[in-house]
Amino acid sequence: MCSSPRPPLALLRTMVLKRTLVEPEIFDIYRKVPKDLTQPTYTGAFISILCCVFILFLFLSELTGFIATEIVNELYVDDPDKDSGGKIEVSLNISLPNLHCDLVGLDIQDEMGRHEVGHIENSMKIPLNQGDGCRFEGEFSINKVPGNFHVSTHSATAQPQSPDMTHTIHKLAFGEKLQVQKVQGAFNALGGADKMSSNPLASHDYILKIVPTVYEDLSGRQRFSYQYTVANKEYVAYSHTGRIIPAIWFRYDLSPITVKYTERRQPLYRFITTICAIVGGTFTVAGIIDSCIFTASEAWKKIQIGKMS
Repeated sequence: MCSSPRPPLALLRTMVLKRTLVEPEIFDIYRKVPKDLTQPTYTGAFISILCCVFILFLFLSELTGFIATEIVNELYVDDPDKDSGGKIEVSLNISLPNLHCDLVGLDIQDEMGRHEVGHIENSMKIPLNQGDGCRFEGEFSINKVPGNFHVSTHSATAQPQSPDMTHTIHKLAFGEKLQVQKVQGAFNALGGADKMSSNPLASHDYILKIVPTVYEDLSGRQRFSYQYTVANKEYVAYSHTGRIIPAIWFRYDLSPITVKYTERRQPLYRFITTICAIVGGTFTVAGIIDSCIFTASEAWKKIQIGKMS
């Protein structure tokens, strides 16, 4: 028997190459339209330019949002700063323009039995009005229980006849200072309080509701601060001897609710998904609009030709 002749090597290579070129067509879902079968139009060019500008605008907007951080807040019941030893740091800055520094003192007391008269640690008295007034600046700690601290003449060796408690509060803040622009809160609610026009012999009660606040940045670092709401009243108080001894009281209580602010950044997969949706959706809508305009234009041309004939 005679064996059939083998095909030449060049023919085999051609067959393999053709098979390699044909097989991908089965999987190609992006079929190409020959350029000779397409028709460019001025309307299509105009829509394409608008489409690219619109995509660029949305892309830059999403990129800005992706780069920037957002602040998410939540509420829960807990003591956030368990390592503080049950203490809250307080920063007080108050001016009494008509009371001598020798008479000004800070007293602290609370429901745990603390009663401190004339607190002087980490405090400073700055004379005002050529020594007739005083500016008190102090940093101290209070226990996380209801209590009060007050500015008065109680610690003075000799009580004045007519103490003048008109004052201006420059700062009253609790915990760490938060310098975050996106976080709006009452961290210094009494800052700027002016009582210079009030009765000089009147006592002032500031009733504070302190709300624990936690701020967590992108690195996971937490800072503990406190916001507070305030209500105040003004009255004339008499001692058991009948004398008027005014004071500036700050009575506080803690809220069990904690506010937490967390810095977050948009994840990369969400950014990519949004960009794909912008590009795909814009091109799809633009293609529909262009197709409708082209179809209407062709129909109008046919109508004109029919009228002319």
